[in-house]
Amino acid sequence: MILVADSGSTKTEWKVVEKNKAGESMFTSGINPFFLNSGQVLSILRKELPIPIGSKFEKIFFYGSGCNSSAREKTIRKAIGDFFSTSEIYVGSDLLAAARSLCGNQPGIACIIGTGSNSCYYDGKSIISNVSPLGYILGDEAGAAVIGRKLISGVLKKQVPDYVIKLFFETYKITPAEIQENVYMKPFPNKFLGQFSKFISANIQIPDLQEIIISCFDDFIKRNILQYPESKIFPVHFTGSIAWHFRSFLEDLLLENDLKPGIITLSPMTGLIKYHIDSLK
Repeated sequence: MILVADSGSTKTEWKVVEKNKAGESMFTSGINPFFLNSGQVLSILRKELPIPIGSKFEKIFFYGSGCNSSAREKTIRKAIGDFFSTSEIYVGSDLLAAARSLCGNQPGIACIIGTGSNSCYYDGKSIISNVSPLGYILGDEAGAAVIGRKLISGVLKKQVPDYVIKLFFETYKITPAEIQENVYMKPFPNKFLGQFSKFISANIQIPDLQEIIISCFDDFIKRNILQYPESKIFPVHFTGSIAWHFRSFLEDLLLENDLKPGIITLSPMTGLIKYHIDSLK
C-alpha cells in the first residue's frame, strides 16, 4: 500500500493505492515548502488529512511546487515522517509529477500550464533538461497570471474594445485603483491576476480575447518548447487548467510549429497513479 500526493499552490490531492487500485481523492490545503516550514506542514496534515496519525505505508510519494531543492525536500520529508510511520518517503517536483503522469516510461516533452508554466525534456526515467520558468514577471509564458496580466493591461490601457472593458468591470465590480493595489501592494499578485483567465474562458468567442491566448501560447512554444531539440522528435504533452480549457488553440499552434501534440490533461493525478501502479507490477 502506497500513498501518492500532488500539491499545487491552493490544494493538495492525496490518494491511497492498494492492490493496483486507487482510493478516493482526499484534499488538504496547498503545501509549498517555499512558503511553509515543516511545523506548518505538519499542522496542515493534522488538521486536514483524513488519515490517522501514525498510519503506515510501504512508500509515500509527494510531488509539489516548491520541491525543487534538497532543503525544501527535507522540509516536506520531515513533516511527512513526523505524521506517518513510514521510512520510505520520496519528495519530487511538480514538474517530475507532470513528466511521469504524461510520459510514463516513454521520452517526451512534458509541460505544465496552470497558474504558472514550466516544461522539460524527460527521457522516460528522469528530467534531462529544463528551461527555467522564471516566474510570472520574467517568464511563465501562457500561465494564468501572465494571461490575467495581459488582459488587465489591455483593459486599463484601452487596448481592447469598449464593450469588453464594460463587460469586464460589470463582471468583477472592481476599480482600476483596487486592481493596482492588489498587484503592487498585496501578497500573491500572481493568484490575483490568474483569476481573470476565467473571464477570457467565459468570453472566448471575442476575437481580441482569443488573440491574448494565442499570443501567450505562441510565446510559450517559442521561448520554451522550441529550446528542446527533442521537441521535433517526441510528442509534446501538457497538464494544467489553462492547457486544458484552451487546448484547441494550443493544438493548432503546435501543428503550425511542426510539433506533435500529445496528451493534454486537467490534472496529473490520474496519470501519476497509473505510473505508480505500473511500477508496482
